Amino acid sequence: MSDTPRSRWLALAVICAGMLMIILDGSIVTVALPAIQSDLGFSSSGLTWVVDSYMIAFGGLLLLAGRLGDLIGRKQMFVAGLAVFTAASMLCGFATSPELLIAARFLQGVGGAMTSSVGLGMVVALFPEPAERAKAFGAFGFVGAGGASLGQALGGVLTQGLSWHWIFFVNLPIGLITVIAGLRLLAPERGLGLREGADALGALLVTSGLMLGVYTIIEAGPYGWASAHTIGFGTLSAALLAAFVARQARAAKPLLPLRMFASRTVSAANFVQLLMLASAFSFQVLVALYLQNVLHYSAARTGLAMLPAALTIGTVSLFISARAITRFGERNVLLTGLALLAVGIGLLTRLPAGGASYAVDLLPTMLALGGFGLAITALTALGMSGARPDDAGLASGLFNTTQQVGAALGVAVLTMLAGSHSKELAASGATEATALTGGFHLAFAVNTALLLLALGIAAATLRSSAARTPAPVVVHA
Repeated sequence: MSDTPRSRWLALAVICAGMLMIILDGSIVTVALPAIQSDLGFSSSGLTWVVDSYMIAFGGLLLLAGRLGDLIGRKQMFVAGLAVFTAASMLCGFATSPELLIAARFLQGVGGAMTSSVGLGMVVALFPEPAERAKAFGAFGFVGAGGASLGQALGGVLTQGLSWHWIFFVNLPIGLITVIAGLRLLAPERGLGLREGADALGALLVTSGLMLGVYTIIEAGPYGWASAHTIGFGTLSAALLAAFVARQARAAKPLLPLRMFASRTVSAANFVQLLMLASAFSFQVLVALYLQNVLHYSAARTGLAMLPAALTIGTVSLFISARAITRFGERNVLLTGLALLAVGIGLLTRLPAGGASYAVDLLPTMLALGGFGLAITALTALGMSGARPDDAGLASGLFNTTQQVGAALGVAVLTMLAGSHSKELAASGATEATALTGGFHLAFAVNTALLLLALGIAAATLRSSAARTPAPVVVHA
């Protein structure tokens, strides 16, 4: 396909469509879990693996898949990942047992990692001009920021209107169309070749370390953070990742060149994103639990209650973030977005145990979540800054890995805190609704603290961009 402005924007549409399908699937399952449990006979502990198996595969493989995309070609990795994800979605929809659904969800995570790991790298290659790249990152930011909230809305409607199977079947036509469009519209790309960076030992160390780390975080809730299980697996994960870092310092062709962390901007952006995603992803889970367990919303009503957040984030990402970055710079836009998020989630510490008004108690937060659309777009630009052409897939994989680790850590820690505090309140004589709400109050207070910490780190470590001039994402020759 010719390299024209129209062809580049069509290619971006394909990338965003594939990413949206995968991001939607990360959250669309959450409101369908009760129906899945009832239909397939999951135990309470086993049900968590419908989400966990996906997150372990996704988070564990992102870094490796990103590097492989640089070596064999990012288009090839992107399209192959979509094909794997679509086939796995079909298996999920037809699952008749807990074991089959968990295995299919793991395979979905593999396909999701293959596709997501190279998406940002492809956007960087498509849009070398700073102003166009800011707009492209705005569209990409909408996919990441609005997709999760939209997934909850769709999950509730599909589950209640049809059945839980359709939260997976809906991926089939979208996936097939996107694969065909990707083959036709994405520019052919020749990778560097496996000989340029096939660090097999490094790949084994980082993949096993990340998978084990995500597993440890997820299972810390049921086992306890001080348990032998958590400490043992956490220590093993840390040892594997430390061995990986040592390997990268010595390897002739490292899987993850440590020079990438020499940039203060890239390192800070990834750490800020980890904190922000820990807060934002756990917020979605906690609000859904509050709506269903305290206010007794149905699955469909819960999904629709989250829809204003998706619409606000989408509007900000698509129509405001790029212009704001061009005028004020990434740093200032990021700080504004984080401040809005902190205020919005901080308001949830006042949620009542009964008689809540959606318009008064929840809608202001849903609207303030537009700050996520600002923050994620700015972070995307900052996190990909300094990416060389031969490292773009790896930088994309690293950026997405911090998202998944942050999400897993946030959900594990904050749901555990909410549950533990609720039990303490119930033991002291509080009613069920009061105890549950008290637990959510504590979790939302910690959520707010994480965002304030991210705001402080961003303010202290990231440099200002010149007003009216977008800070370019420098791609070295």
